[in-house]
Amino acid sequence: MDKNLKKIIGYAKPYKKFIALNVLSNIIYSFFGMLSFLVLIPMLDILFNVKQKGIPPAPQWKGVTHIKTYFEQWMAHHWALYTQTHEPGETLVFVISIVIGVIVLKNLFGYAAMVFATFLRNGILRDIRKDLYRKIVSLPIGFFSDRRKGDTFSRITADVNEVQVTSMIFLEMIIREPMTILFSVVAMWMLNAKLSLFIFIFVPVAGMIISSIGKKLKQSSLDVQRINARFFSHVDETLSGIKIIKAFNAENLFIKKFDAIQDYMYRLTNRMINRQNLSGPLSETLGVAVIAGIIGYGGHLVLIEKTLSPSIFMTFIALAYNVLTPAKNIAKAGYAIRRGLASAERVFEIMEAREEIPESPHAVEKKTFDEKIELEHVYFKYEADEVLKDVSFTIPKGHTVALVGQSGSGKTTIAHLLMRFYDVTRGAIKMDGIDIREIQKKDLRNLMAIVTQESILFNDTVRNNIALAKPDAPLEEIIQAAKVANAHDFIMQLPQGYDTVIGDQGNKLSGGQKQRINIARAVLKNPPVMILDEATSALDTESERLVQEALDKLMENHTSVVIAHRLSTIKNADIIIVMEKGRILEKGTHAELMQKKGIYHKLVMLQSFDMA
Repeated sequence: MDKNLKKIIGYAKPYKKFIALNVLSNIIYSFFGMLSFLVLIPMLDILFNVKQKGIPPAPQWKGVTHIKTYFEQWMAHHWALYTQTHEPGETLVFVISIVIGVIVLKNLFGYAAMVFATFLRNGILRDIRKDLYRKIVSLPIGFFSDRRKGDTFSRITADVNEVQVTSMIFLEMIIREPMTILFSVVAMWMLNAKLSLFIFIFVPVAGMIISSIGKKLKQSSLDVQRINARFFSHVDETLSGIKIIKAFNAENLFIKKFDAIQDYMYRLTNRMINRQNLSGPLSETLGVAVIAGIIGYGGHLVLIEKTLSPSIFMTFIALAYNVLTPAKNIAKAGYAIRRGLASAERVFEIMEAREEIPESPHAVEKKTFDEKIELEHVYFKYEADEVLKDVSFTIPKGHTVALVGQSGSGKTTIAHLLMRFYDVTRGAIKMDGIDIREIQKKDLRNLMAIVTQESILFNDTVRNNIALAKPDAPLEEIIQAAKVANAHDFIMQLPQGYDTVIGDQGNKLSGGQKQRINIARAVLKNPPVMILDEATSALDTESERLVQEALDKLMENHTSVVIAHRLSTIKNADIIIVMEKGRILEKGTHAELMQKKGIYHKLVMLQSFDMA
């Protein structure tokens, strides 16, 4: 068995009850499907005015090997007894009632099988998506740097859908369709063994031919976009904001939101698909009622006008069709399963992706930052490109360290290494003398907050965006954090104040407003270490002034690492580190570096000239 198919089956184990009920319902459905054709024989006898010559003797049981003969004699004996003791019209009504009853029972169990299959299918869908989502938020930042967001999106949507469809096709292929064929073949053999031999040869060949030239089955269309709108939005925000989610240890918060969405989708899709599944059995049952009316009129032609001739072969042909249809479906299912297994491979590739930033089994708890952070001969490379080369410096507690340099010099990489979005290739980063790889990731990130150049917000209220790291924070704390970030005034002017939903990526706000909410989020978290990654970049002058004021308040009484684009904002830093192509070229205070008249002096002069 294919390894990915085994994994899919593993997801079906929690739903053994639904599997058992589906299998039982399908077996009964297949049996009544066969019986619905057999009960046509006495009806056709009546319609074609076939006379019974006496009453055959009651059968004698002679063992399993003679079951075919026993069944034929039993049917002949009891049918002759009934027809000779009842009027033809009564017999016809009786047979029609049996036919309708058998069809109703067949469709009842067919519908039941689809109901149980729906719970199984959507349960598998929900569970795979939950596990896949948990895996996505646990994977390191580097995993997403190497892949397009759309590809990951496709795997968690279209590919997972294919996987759950495959699980149902596989179940039907090994239960429903084979049982339909088996019951029909047994009935055909009991009707005419010699003619059955011809059908046994013809049906597989015909099935393969029809399968090869037949068109693909069309899948039932559902209003997927309406059902999945919240799901798509949440996944998109997770992938876009994965850095902030990790920095604020909000993985569990987003997992809970995602679980709630998936549970809602599970209930909704069960209800919708079960209603859709009802249309097939209902339409067929109504169709049988119409056929019963036609047969009633046809009975009049047979019994009164005697203008029709009998033919038992019609029943046999009907049974042959009942074999051909599932045989054709099995042939088509082979292609669908192969397509589903290809999707499963893509899904499980993410599920089994290696944790590049593993939690050390000996990781220690660390709730405070007491002395300093040290970078000791740090090297780092993305695949073959070495981004940092022998970087060493110290960040004492309570000090502000600024990193400056051209784009691509490695400044943001240092911020990512401090948060442990990546691990160093060589060297070490230590906090209070402990290698951060030996500190629990959650504790390490609880000791830091990051404000990035890109304002990462979520389609939620202002209040919930600020309270990302402290979901239970009272409104008073949130308001105080917003005041520190110079955000309170504009928030109060929004339609619902702190309860205003700000849209995807906060698109209802200006750049400066979004950045101040980001700062308020960091203020509320209030960790000892602040990382500011070009937080005022690309803002207009007024917005920059307000944001810079907020940043100055944020850095008070904190240890800060500032990645600066505009050098005027870091004049008061305790240490300024000038980087180029992954190396430290200069280090010192603003006054020391200006006196040195090196690279930093040149950068300051260039910016002063640009502003002149």
